[in-house]
Amino acid sequence: MTEEIRCIGCGSVIQTEQKDSLGYTPMSALKKGEETGEVYCQRCFRLRHYNEIQDVALTDDDFLRLLNEIGTKDALIVNVVDIFDFNGSLIPGLHRFAGNNPVLLVGNKVDILPKSLKRGKLTQWMKERAYEAGLRPTEVVLTSAKKNSEMIQLLETIEKHRQGRDVYVVGVTNVGKSTLINGIIKATAGLQDIITTSQFPGTTLDKIEIPLDDGHFLIDTPGIIHRHQMAHYLGKKDLRLISPTKEIKPKVYQLNAGQTLFLGGLARFDYIRGENQGLIAYVSNELNIHRTKLINADDFYAKHVGGLLQPPREDEVSEFPELVRYEFSVKEKTDIVFAGLGWITITEPGIVAGYAPKGVEVLKRKALI
Repeated sequence: MTEEIRCIGCGSVIQTEQKDSLGYTPMSALKKGEETGEVYCQRCFRLRHYNEIQDVALTDDDFLRLLNEIGTKDALIVNVVDIFDFNGSLIPGLHRFAGNNPVLLVGNKVDILPKSLKRGKLTQWMKERAYEAGLRPTEVVLTSAKKNSEMIQLLETIEKHRQGRDVYVVGVTNVGKSTLINGIIKATAGLQDIITTSQFPGTTLDKIEIPLDDGHFLIDTPGIIHRHQMAHYLGKKDLRLISPTKEIKPKVYQLNAGQTLFLGGLARFDYIRGENQGLIAYVSNELNIHRTKLINADDFYAKHVGGLLQPPREDEVSEFPELVRYEFSVKEKTDIVFAGLGWITITEPGIVAGYAPKGVEVLKRKALI
């Protein structure tokens, strides 16, 4: 049996197969490390040399263990969610593990939303959804990990709520948590020059501690895989395709009843009954939308998924979940939300249906714009 090798930075078992899992290092780096006697996982290597924190995925059991530990501490919990995929990025049952600790809810990626979406309206909507999920955040903050000024404001908010305690940053995968942590490091290092790579002890295999001025720590935790994220079904290329990096440009479609829109091959919107109206799609600028007749939509999808309707790609179609249908009656200006993809705004009354991969939610909400 081969003796296991552990990362000297965080203690995780070194492995060379799964890039997004704990302990990953390329084989070439492992061989170099064995020669020098200093083997680091890629996450610790990048942290040590480039001040970059990479997110890795924990199993559900690992994450539950971590959450249970957080509940026993006196700490501020910073829960990072993706504004674009709010429901898909909420941590199920977080309120049960927080104990008496305050939770700061941080909506990341605000920079990609259309400027016509008012921050106050979005913050209120997030607060209402959090309450529905049993979470009672002390404050809801919108931010962009890409903007230094936003990171400084976020740090000030964290400072206001932590009151001399440690801070645990938690989030599911793909919410931009590692970018946000790196943004905080950059903003802090730029301001006070207090952070150097040597000050990031990878204390255990599941968290990294970033020292604060008063001897406490901002603790980065790996992301949990949320089974109901659209991202869970996509490869990295397609994930970049559906995850906007620039401000979304709304796309307007004039639809009659009996017409269908396909969002790539990932989701579908049927306009079943109602007057001719303009619908507005808020999705990644890179995602192609195809219009067809509702009567032909099933056959159209079966024929073109993986080809004209991408993602998924042709070689992924057999593994891709079936699309599940949700029907909605619309009486006022409404958003039909496809978790992880975006939403379609309906301005007039009608009957519509939304489809998404099995396990991914389609929701109705009062229009945010």
